[in-house]
Amino acid sequence: MEEHFFQCPYCWEEISMLVDTSQSNQNYIEDCEVCCNPIRLNISVKNNQISGFEVNNIEQ
Repeated sequence: MEEHFFQCPYCWEEISMLVDTSQSNQNYIEDCEVCCNPIRLNISVKNNQISGFEVNNIEQ
């Protein structure tokens, strides 16, 4: 597991999450711990390290 910090695309607060670096590609939705809006996360892992981390808001 690796802690990764990023900004919420809604409230711009810095938040962190633990990323399971044993999985190569991860795509899921997580709520912001500050404003509770849904965030789409696209994470790439190579050699047990985060190689890509993309955060997007959910278009309604």
